[in-house]
Amino acid sequence: MTDKKSFGVTQAASVLVGLVAMALGNLAFGEEGYEEIIVFGTQLEETIPLDLREYGNRVKIITADEIRLAGFNDVSQTLQMKVPGLYLAPKNGAFDYVNCSFQGSRCQDVLWLIDGVRINNRLYNTTAPFDTVPAHMIERIEVLYGGQGIFYGTQSVAGVVNIVTKSFSDEPLGSFSVGFDENDATHINADYSRAFGDHRIVVYASRDEADGFKPFSSQDYQPSGTDHDRGYDVLTMGIKYGYNFSPDSNLTLHYHRTDNKVEYAAPSNRARSFNEREEDLFTAKWDYRVSENIDLFVKGYYHEWDSHWTRIDNELDAMGLLTGNFVVRSDKEFWGYEDYGVTAMTSIATDHGLDYEAGYDHQRFSGKDDVLLIAQETEHVNAVFVQVRTNESLMENTRVAFGVRHNRPSGEGDITVWNLSGQHDFSDQFYARATVGTSFRFPDAWQLYGNDPCCTLGNPDLEGEQSTNFNIAIGGRISDAVPITWELIGFRRKVEDLIGSANGMRINSDAEVEFDGWEVTLGWELTPALSASVDYTRTDAEASGSSEQITDIPESLFKATLSYLPEAQPFELDLSIVNVGDLYDSVSGGIGRIEHGNYTVIDLAGAYYLGTDREHRVGVRLENALDEDYASSLGRAFRDNDGSSYAYENLGTPRTLKVSYRYQF
Repeated sequence: MTDKKSFGVTQAASVLVGLVAMALGNLAFGEEGYEEIIVFGTQLEETIPLDLREYGNRVKIITADEIRLAGFNDVSQTLQMKVPGLYLAPKNGAFDYVNCSFQGSRCQDVLWLIDGVRINNRLYNTTAPFDTVPAHMIERIEVLYGGQGIFYGTQSVAGVVNIVTKSFSDEPLGSFSVGFDENDATHINADYSRAFGDHRIVVYASRDEADGFKPFSSQDYQPSGTDHDRGYDVLTMGIKYGYNFSPDSNLTLHYHRTDNKVEYAAPSNRARSFNEREEDLFTAKWDYRVSENIDLFVKGYYHEWDSHWTRIDNELDAMGLLTGNFVVRSDKEFWGYEDYGVTAMTSIATDHGLDYEAGYDHQRFSGKDDVLLIAQETEHVNAVFVQVRTNESLMENTRVAFGVRHNRPSGEGDITVWNLSGQHDFSDQFYARATVGTSFRFPDAWQLYGNDPCCTLGNPDLEGEQSTNFNIAIGGRISDAVPITWELIGFRRKVEDLIGSANGMRINSDAEVEFDGWEVTLGWELTPALSASVDYTRTDAEASGSSEQITDIPESLFKATLSYLPEAQPFELDLSIVNVGDLYDSVSGGIGRIEHGNYTVIDLAGAYYLGTDREHRVGVRLENALDEDYASSLGRAFRDNDGSSYAYENLGTPRTLKVSYRYQF
């Protein structure tokens, strides 16, 4: 890479240690650590992550306060910097496609949700759906590690990321904020919530727009690539309504909408290209407590995702020179899908040693693509699931859960998966946990019904990919006097029935992919105000018969954070570090395999509060503070003069200063 700075894991760790040391020079150790208490909603669905954590599953929660302090604009930036073990690289900055890997997985092995509703792209499940998800609407992000197929179904092979939108408040509560950054960007957002007797309501809205930055290096541009900034215009709004029929029965309705125009950058031929997208998400949820021991939950949802693709190229003459004319390759061509379904669950607690969770899940989706041709078809999946859990009356310091899910799709191949997990607390300061089970991923519409003559044809008889996963960990807290938490994790995942191609058609091949690795994570509560964390993940991801690391999966990933939140002072500080190790892309056209990792990104952020109740907040964020020149991914382009192909780098966000103001009322 041109002018790449050399700044590895060792140097990144040194920066963190140095900052901690400086803080210790001025601050005394607190006598006791503190435990953060996160209050979830009362809905049965909302308690699943914390319930699973009790039974040996790893769960990470990112709060709205953390997101606000770091000054993130979209959810992909949040995940990139703040979630341990998750590699995520936005293609050309905020509100763009991303590459990702969760504990060494492929990107298509991660399930993405908004308020418990799947938002993975039904047409192409390799496309993470974060190019239109702002950070301002988020109450928290729930991250579940490992196979989660029992409750969450298809695609939760490596983990689940659930984005929870703004929640209800019994007291009137609202905020308004505006921000600007150096990429000619403006960010405006607001939210408000309150209760009226048995009625509750919350509304939120945001507008993010930018001209963007130069997404490619100068030498990668051809004269025909005349659009030198990659911009976006993202409008998001939502409303939630809750009604309590009684203390034991409540209803929640939610409507979420995005209306966006996001550009797709290219270094050659392109005068301009962009997606114009409208997305609507409706959910209805009902919780009913039958008795002290029995809870019921029913959810229905409808998700419509409509996008129109426009591509306008610069015309070239026979010599490869610009004529000044334009060629319209696509004029608002449609690609989209609709996804709807219903889930019903019950939870039964007993004093006889075992508790039970059981449910039914129905999903139905259809979609088409007029750009890369996909025929209009409808698929549906019916599933039943049950989990049996031990409780304190059976074993006081040990929790064990076993679950089974049977999936019956409309196409070929029923799939049954299972999961066994548990945790044993040897003491208040030491524990061991483990999960083992199977998961699955159904084919997407492109793999089933793709019928474009340019490309591999779909196969409606495809079966889903199946995987076996294993995750084991030991961890604890050193002592009350030394408030350091630690965890050492080992993971292994094998995916079978891989969807590949032969003779121009999609098939289930005999090939396998194996993912092996380990992770170590440390958390340090130096004082009640000062905390630090360090996480390092190492992964070997290889296809059967190959010794090469699978593309888009880094061999190592290092993340660190340092936060200073003094209650008695009107300011806050935050530092985030990400180092990506060896990382490869395979570029078509005979170009081959190229390494583009080994880079470090550092974010600095802070805020200053004004007002007697800290109602005024001025925030500053310096993204990519060292101005690291790094490639998030690689692509293939064509030279104007002779039509030959070459590899180009998609550049991550350069050093960018953002300032914001927030008023809370």
